[in-house]
Amino acid sequence: MKKTTWLVGGAAAVAVTALLAWAFAPRPVDVEVAAATRGPFQTTIDEDGKTRLRDRYVVSAPLAGLVGRITLREGDAVEAGAVLARITPVLAPLLDDRTRREQQLQVEIAQAQRQRAAARVEGAKVALQQARNEVQRSEQLARQGYVSETKLDTERLAAQAAQKELEAATEEQHVAEHGIEQARAALAAVQGKPGGARGFVVRAPVAGRVLRVAQVSEGAVALGAPLLELGDTSHLEIVAELLTTDALQSRPGSAVQIERWGGPGTLEGRVRLVEPAAFTKVSALGVEEQRVKVLIDITSPPQTWRALGDGYRVAVRVVTLTLDDALRVPVSAVFPLPALDDGQPGGMAVFALEDGRAKLTPVQVGARNGSQAWIRSGLSAGATVIVYPGNSVRDGVRVKARKV
Repeated sequence: MKKTTWLVGGAAAVAVTALLAWAFAPRPVDVEVAAATRGPFQTTIDEDGKTRLRDRYVVSAPLAGLVGRITLREGDAVEAGAVLARITPVLAPLLDDRTRREQQLQVEIAQAQRQRAAARVEGAKVALQQARNEVQRSEQLARQGYVSETKLDTERLAAQAAQKELEAATEEQHVAEHGIEQARAALAAVQGKPGGARGFVVRAPVAGRVLRVAQVSEGAVALGAPLLELGDTSHLEIVAELLTTDALQSRPGSAVQIERWGGPGTLEGRVRLVEPAAFTKVSALGVEEQRVKVLIDITSPPQTWRALGDGYRVAVRVVTLTLDDALRVPVSAVFPLPALDDGQPGGMAVFALEDGRAKLTPVQVGARNGSQAWIRSGLSAGATVIVYPGNSVRDGVRVKARKV
């Protein structure tokens, strides 16, 4: 009986020891894993952009005057050479009755001067005819010897003076007629009659659409005053303000993906120009940044983005690297190693899952994007890596893949 008690007690002690050993033994760390795969890899620079017209035309008044009401509105299509507006001379300022009566009297005075000039012309004609008759008689008498040569020369000079007097009277009559026209024009302006002036016609320099009408109603405009803006919305470009460090990677010719533009799918584009001058811009966090404008052409067919207009917001992704076959792992699986003793960077590494344990594996990372990392060397395709490794994951620690 005593021996049996000892056996039972010993077995119970062994069981308790085994239970305590199992209870305090380290458990495998639950981790999330992913496989290293081969496939296409791409890095991009993501930024917001804004559409704008390549060429914008501001149609202004070529002269000062009275512009008629412009019936065109924003969005209307116009052809090259179409009439946009008409400019007529500005009316004279309002005058009182006395001034108006004075203008009427000026017309009457001009008419009287014309009559006086006409009478003078008739008198000059009579005097010229009389002088010619005297010359003719003196020439006949001179041939008979009854008139001296001196008298004949005097009468010939008198005839020439009469001819000049007739010419002067005729010119004075022309002046009087122009004076009547001038007086009548002044009177018509005072009475609010511009004389039916056709004015100047402003035409469209190019075919396109009306972007903005600056002068809608009829009114007086100064020389060079803007009337409206024109542009061809089928020739749009995108302007993106990139950090100067990113702009160095956005070379002309780089492919661009245009997203969140308001329509279905993704539009294609290409970098045309990186402006040479940068500027300082304060970010939303109050940080001063050096940015530069990058101009992007839309290469997708125009009928797919015809709804876009000037100044629309879009999202652009400038492609800086494209690989057709690269070894990829989730970017969250890659982490930096501690620095070396000489202060040099320790490189990058991942935790690979081998035989239920985490293995620290140094790798060479070629590039990273928002979701994936390109592994140049140090890992093979099909290997399982730990994603988001925590502080409890170390080299050689037992791990267990978490079911997702």
